[in-house]
Amino acid sequence: MLTLRKSADRGFADHGWLKSHHSFSFAGYYDPAHMGWGNLRVINEDRIAPGTGFGTHGHRDMEIISYVLQGELAHKDTLGNVVGIPPGDVQRMSAGSGVRHSEFNHAPAETTHFLQIWIEPDVTGIAPSYEQKTFAAADKRGRLRLVAAPGGAEGAVTIHADARVYAGLFDGAESATLALAEGRKAYVHLVRGQLQANGQALQAGDALLLDGECRIDLTAGRDAEVLVFDLAP
Repeated sequence: MLTLRKSADRGFADHGWLKSHHSFSFAGYYDPAHMGWGNLRVINEDRIAPGTGFGTHGHRDMEIISYVLQGELAHKDTLGNVVGIPPGDVQRMSAGSGVRHSEFNHAPAETTHFLQIWIEPDVTGIAPSYEQKTFAAADKRGRLRLVAAPGGAEGAVTIHADARVYAGLFDGAESATLALAEGRKAYVHLVRGQLQANGQALQAGDALLLDGECRIDLTAGRDAEVLVFDLAP
């Protein structure tokens, strides 16, 4: 089963300093038909205005991934991490038994554009932890690069969840195929550009939800950047 979720059908919140598109129900956006997909619970596409950000707030028992597209995201948490996250980096925070953090855009004139992703963990109450890695564009060019996975497989950041997250860049004749095990769900989120997934044409912000499929075929990219999730049912 293939289900196309158009960018314009997502929830949207405009807080002035923050503009956010919600792929699934989040905060003031509630749609019982879109509460998550498998163990993928949140994909928020956020744009933070210069000199603003999220004040200190708490999380627990969630795997949180930040994927920066433009600008830089400044992160500070109660684990002692004070870092900047630029485009090309993947940040993972396992909230576990509880962590507090803030996220800011300190640039005077540039918007920070990033994806905030939450995946439900397969263990709860663990000690919170943080990890950040750089994935070069060359490693994602014309292929799906594993960027988050249990045990940090293939150099990915480690998540405590039955999920694998891939990132890829596609243009022209470049293509990739990802095999899916029986019973898995998958989610294709097009970050930018144009791309076909299993024959479905995607524009920036669109997603393709897969259930009962044995593979994902990515073709016909035009300046495309994509995230692909292999998920527990």
